[in-house]
Amino acid sequence: MEEANTMLTIVGLIIIISIVTMLIFKKVSPVVGMTIIPIIGALVLGHGFGDIRKYVDSGFDQVFNVAVMFIFAIIYFGIISDSGLFRPLVKGMIKLTRGNIIIVAIVTTIIGTFAQLDGAGATTFLLAIPALLPLYRTLKMSPYLLVLLLALSAAIINMVPWGGPMARTASVLKVDNINQLWYNIIPIQLIGIVLAILFAIYLGLREKKRIAREFPNEETIKVDMNEIIENYQKDQEENASIKGEAKKHTYILWLNLILTIIIVAMMLLDIVPPELAFMIGVGIALPLNFRDVDEQMDRLRAHAPNALMMAAVILAAGVFLGILNETGMLESIALSLIDVIPTAVGPYLHIIIGMLGVPLDLLTSTDAYYFAVLPIVESTASQFGVPSLSTAYSLMIGNIIGTFVSPFSPALWLAVGLAEINMGKYIKYAFFWIWGFSIVMLFIAILLGIVTI
Repeated sequence: MEEANTMLTIVGLIIIISIVTMLIFKKVSPVVGMTIIPIIGALVLGHGFGDIRKYVDSGFDQVFNVAVMFIFAIIYFGIISDSGLFRPLVKGMIKLTRGNIIIVAIVTTIIGTFAQLDGAGATTFLLAIPALLPLYRTLKMSPYLLVLLLALSAAIINMVPWGGPMARTASVLKVDNINQLWYNIIPIQLIGIVLAILFAIYLGLREKKRIAREFPNEETIKVDMNEIIENYQKDQEENASIKGEAKKHTYILWLNLILTIIIVAMMLLDIVPPELAFMIGVGIALPLNFRDVDEQMDRLRAHAPNALMMAAVILAAGVFLGILNETGMLESIALSLIDVIPTAVGPYLHIIIGMLGVPLDLLTSTDAYYFAVLPIVESTASQFGVPSLSTAYSLMIGNIIGTFVSPFSPALWLAVGLAEINMGKYIKYAFFWIWGFSIVMLFIAILLGIVTI
């Protein structure tokens, strides 16, 4: 029996280490790694394809609803973004700054908060950076500060159910109704937004002092807000080739806003499950914004790649989790770790790993963190009486703030390109601010009882 457990542990660790290593060095895609390697591991342990089929079916049962939700959430918010719903908000916010450095920092944070509501970092950066970068340059503010503030606020909002980290967490915990996870997180999101605004004020004051120090003899900078707004409008029109109903009728934007509020409310009040809410949303938003059937199909084809890519990763994770759970590998790894970890440390393991969440984001990909690290920590911590939800929240809160400081984030590379900055310098500029913020958020979660010790 002991030899069998040892074999389970060894093969399980080889599977996890192989997947993490290959993802880090980009040798395989997440779909390939989380599908093929666990199957090979199961075959090595002597399980036949009949058994593996049962394990995979069990894994699919865990993640299917999340995958469906992701597909329709991405398509829905893609359609809403196509309509230009957020552009008037961005323009209004830019006008509000009136060239005041501190207000610019605050507005940057607010724009990042609203722009990330679709759960896509790329959309946030595409919407905000072209609009704000000319203002930052005129005021001699650092573009690194621009990306930092957007990254921080976007990461806080990224805890929504249709965000990648929450979907991955739900898959690992076998949670069918992802809203159950989100309800407990909402207070920490609200507090995080307030803290992010306060942090923006501090960094704005710091930036103002830096500008005064570096440009002591320069007169008060005059900003032509109308010119900046006109340039932003022109840039958006040049980049938007989509001709939907919102372009013809402004009231469509208001209908999109009302529809979005209704969809989110239906989820919050648990009237319908998230996947059905977004299916309904897509069914209404498509004809509302694009009357022509060919245009509707074009929009579906435009957003399908992103939707299917993430859904494929979630389903591949189902294979990985199903095999590791059903063969007993995950449990065996956890029991082996318990023998190694000092008893005094065990009950705090989830806190320790949560505090290291941002540095781990620089060492692992997001998929590796949630599908390899989280299951092991959850299984091990549960042996010390730590609830699974507490472990999941600790690791997610500790890590998610660092989403857009990791070079493994494709959206961050987009932000770096748009802001015309250097990735290495950005990480050096933002890393410790982001890490410190994540630790503060984790301790607030502990004080609120979201994460228990």
